[in-house]
Amino acid sequence: MKKRVFAISAVALASVAVLAGCRSNGAHGSSAAGKAKTDLKVAVITDTGGINDRSFNQSAWEGLQAWGKENNLTKGSGFTYYQSNSASDYTTNFNTATSAGYKLQFGIGYSLEQAIEQAANSNPNTDYTIIDSAPTKPIKNLAAATFADEQSAYLAGVAAAKATKTDKIGFIGGMQGDVITAFQVGFQQGVASVNPKIKVDVQYAQSFTDAAKGKTIAHAMYGAGEDVVYQCAGGVGTGAFNEAKAQNQSRTEADKVWLIGVDQDQKYLGNYTSKDGKKSNFVLVSTIKEVGKVVRDISDKTKDNKFPGGTITNYDLSNGGVDLGLDNVTPAIKSAVEQAKADIISGKIKVSATSFTQPQ
Repeated sequence: MKKRVFAISAVALASVAVLAGCRSNGAHGSSAAGKAKTDLKVAVITDTGGINDRSFNQSAWEGLQAWGKENNLTKGSGFTYYQSNSASDYTTNFNTATSAGYKLQFGIGYSLEQAIEQAANSNPNTDYTIIDSAPTKPIKNLAAATFADEQSAYLAGVAAAKATKTDKIGFIGGMQGDVITAFQVGFQQGVASVNPKIKVDVQYAQSFTDAAKGKTIAHAMYGAGEDVVYQCAGGVGTGAFNEAKAQNQSRTEADKVWLIGVDQDQKYLGNYTSKDGKKSNFVLVSTIKEVGKVVRDISDKTKDNKFPGGTITNYDLSNGGVDLGLDNVTPAIKSAVEQAKADIISGKIKVSATSFTQPQ
């Protein structure tokens, strides 16, 4: 998580429903029912993970689709997305969205920080929001949303340490940086809080798109006896899911291995039939980052002429911006997670986003 903060506000997020994502660019598509409730046009600019990453970008797009439906807007004229296939697409996509009249634009991911700052400075009459990052200095038409990912990752660490039978746990990261470091060290702290003797095997793919690399790393981890693996790697995580499914299909249910989801509740990706013919699911828990809710929240504020330009809004456990999906936990694990969550919110447990020292 970026630590350059010029103003922080915390907001409560209402519980919302989301719609399923789709693959096409928003230039064509569904029509709205009824009269539009706003003339605000909103666009999402993805990072290279793509709109169907089953994670960060998809959550943002689902949130925008839900907001569009609420306001009787049409995809392609009232709201849309622009997919970035490489970093060179970021500036082009912001420029294209601006030319098309999208007055609120979301940059999804810290990798878009430079491009969105340039866009905001060049287009003072358009509002921008960067997700998972913070500008180097305040810009009046640029808002920022950061997440306490270390808090939800801590809870995942508690669950992993309680669930492991081998006392061997893995972590797969995408590209190294502040955001993924927060996931990593939060997870390590949670594991250590349950059993300080467990050392988490940390490996990075140095990519957010190389699914084959994710499968290779997960294969090695499961082969080394690591029976719980947490993937925080965007599209790389697709490979980890494929490997977890292959592993479990070749094992008996008693010998199953677990995978931990990220950014949205990924339980729906974990169904399989074991070697002994039992239908089951291998997603232990999922750390949830409510990117879709943030998109809806800021879109509503902007519609009401309350765009939070020049500020950073921090989303954490206390305001519902991050959470843990208790997908396949036992009652004992659920109880441990709920206690840890209460202790983090109360301040009894303080989770670092930057560093972890393995207990001796």
